Amino acid sequence: MPDDFIPHERPGTVAALALAGLRRRRKTLPAQLFYDEAGCGLFYRITELPEYYLTRTELALLPRVAADVAATLPGPVALVEYGASDETKAGFLLDMQRAGAPLVAAYVPIDIAAPALAALTARLRRARPGLAVFPVAADFLEPVALPDAIGRLPRLGFFPGSTIGNLDPIAARVFLGGVRAALGEGARLLVGADLRKDPSVLLPAYDDAAGVTAAFNRNLLVRLNREAGAGFDPATFDHRAVWNAEEGRVEMHLVSRRAQTVPVAGEAVHFSEGETIHTENSYKYTLAGLAELAGAGGWHRERVWTDAEELFSVHAKGIALGTLPLVRGCCALPVFGWLLLLRLRCWRLG
Repeated sequence: MPDDFIPHERPGTVAALALAGLRRRRKTLPAQLFYDEAGCGLFYRITELPEYYLTRTELALLPRVAADVAATLPGPVALVEYGASDETKAGFLLDMQRAGAPLVAAYVPIDIAAPALAALTARLRRARPGLAVFPVAADFLEPVALPDAIGRLPRLGFFPGSTIGNLDPIAARVFLGGVRAALGEGARLLVGADLRKDPSVLLPAYDDAAGVTAAFNRNLLVRLNREAGAGFDPATFDHRAVWNAEEGRVEMHLVSRRAQTVPVAGEAVHFSEGETIHTENSYKYTLAGLAELAGAGGWHRERVWTDAEELFSVHAKGIALGTLPLVRGCCALPVFGWLLLLRLRCWRLG
């Protein structure tokens, strides 16, 4: 681990986090528990599946996003990425140049998965020796102080992957407000967000034919067995993905195949046949809904890039970017307001 690796204490043990959800009448598990080493590997496999359009669509948009953003930057910036265990997407922004000079002078990757973050840092320092990298190991939904070493560089935040959809709308507004406060005046923020569409397109992305997402979901139980003294038999739980039209979200559940009692950290957790553990939400927004969400988080203006089918979107927020006229595949939406600087704990990455 690099000497300047900045750790933040992870809130709560695996056992405590699990029991807090499993004691509820409607059982839940926090989705932050997905991302152990095995879970990260399974998630990367998910991003390569044919059903999972989100990653490839966002990757196709990012070269255009980077070119447009580079044209608006007045000079070098510090790039701050929330949920950064891989450089694939940030690489498009790290490549931004003007007159042959890099526009990103410092990179602050923030991620809860410390081993992946350490590996990312080592790769970047080998590949980009002129780039100052200041990793922060933290749950980015908790208050995270940025490294003093980035000084007075203007900040460009980056939150790709539609992770914004894994927060409930209140938590998303709180998160965006917290990021606005952390990045400071004059900051810009890029957010990747999946768009609402027909469930026939949405659901296969969360329930693929190869069963990789099912394995990803069940890996939660494997992790609890290892780290929380649990006694789950993952084979007795089915993976289920459903579209909740009322809430505007895809939900993932683990469904108990039979009545059973499972020990977890010394407690007996009872399941009836068909009872579920709610493991993840993925909220899907319209462009107007995302503009409203951004405004409630304190971001004054927004530019949106979409693919031709409007499957996915990337949003640029911050006064300095201004607004641009609507063109095919790109729209500009002014949004105003500054609400909410609350603290709310909720999660997910992915």
